[in-house]
Amino acid sequence: MTLATTHQQTILEKLQTLNPQQQQQVIEFIEFLQLKADKTAIYEEEREISALESAGDLVGCLDSGKGDLSLKKREFKKKHLV
Repeated sequence: MTLATTHQQTILEKLQTLNPQQQQQVIEFIEFLQLKADKTAIYEEEREISALESAGDLVGCLDSGKGDLSLKKREFKKKHLV
């Protein structure tokens, strides 16, 4: 007999000793555990994304008139550090 079968048998035996109200509580607890497991599975499937991935469609959507600021980094630093 496998461990799972042993657990199932034990659960059924104990469940039969409970009154209907207690059995309903057991059912609700099992449903709670299943919901918790589902949420955990969904959370584990999510992956972290970078800021670029998150806002990728917004990059470059505005024209500030200052050109490509990423190319002017040194120039900007020189002006503001002197």
